[in-house]
Amino acid sequence: MSEQINTQQVELTKLIERNTGRDGAHATAIPCLFLSRYSSVTGPNYGVYKPSLCIVVQGDKEILLAEECYKYGPADYLVASVNLPITGLVTQASSQVPYLALKLELTSTQILDVLRDSKIGVDKKENPKRGMYVSRIEPPLLDAVTRLMRLLDNPKDIPVIAPLVTKEIIYRVLQGEHGGVLKQIAIDGSATNQISDVIDHIMDNYNRSFRIEELAEIANMSVATLHRHFKEVTAMSPIQFQKHLRLQEARRLLLSDPIDAADAAFQVGYESATQFSREYSRMFGFPPKEDIKRLRGKYEQTLNV
Repeated sequence: MSEQINTQQVELTKLIERNTGRDGAHATAIPCLFLSRYSSVTGPNYGVYKPSLCIVVQGDKEILLAEECYKYGPADYLVASVNLPITGLVTQASSQVPYLALKLELTSTQILDVLRDSKIGVDKKENPKRGMYVSRIEPPLLDAVTRLMRLLDNPKDIPVIAPLVTKEIIYRVLQGEHGGVLKQIAIDGSATNQISDVIDHIMDNYNRSFRIEELAEIANMSVATLHRHFKEVTAMSPIQFQKHLRLQEARRLLLSDPIDAADAAFQVGYESATQFSREYSRMFGFPPKEDIKRLRGKYEQTLNV
């Protein structure tokens, strides 16, 4: 890692420490900018990554997408170009050297605006690629991210300057080695953009059954092409994608509401409580009741530390 990058990361480390102070995920005064701090290894944690840029300045992290593993640390950055259900693990952290990271969520409108203004070439016919990748960090990108973080110390500047710096950050990512992946999400008519429409439909309707022909019609593709492109982008089939969403939401319901596993299963779209329990155990490693008891115990331990 270059001396310039080291210097930039030292400043970013101080900025994130100052704006978090305690373990957990933290929203900021800048819309769509989130900070994380953890003083011990964590996970597996389950969630959906929106299109976003993720940078670790201290520690290491792994993201699991279906059967694929994406590892990144201070020398890298991770980009998700579409909504993706993932499993996250902080793999290196301690009380002396806590894990510190930031996530900047992006929209297709922001990306399209940068493409228009920069006249970066696009090709609607380009084949879709995996909607997640890791690249080596470069000083110009890190510099723009540092300037965005500095705005947290000057809140009055955020409404005017934050959108400009965010635009530069997107430009730097688009110029990167795998920038074409992010580019395709914003291009109306591209296969990735069409698959994104299908992803959004599944996310909005995860608790109801659908026919694959219905999804193919949304994407304006044949059933075979939809299956192929969907798996290229998400590393899973539409049914597997829906299953991940259902099980994650069921787990959230069980943690937050006084309901039993059968009620949670019904609310997220399962017709068989037995099938739900079996698939829940396969994904989370424990049956629903045991898993929730274990998670609540961990939470209570954290409060008592």
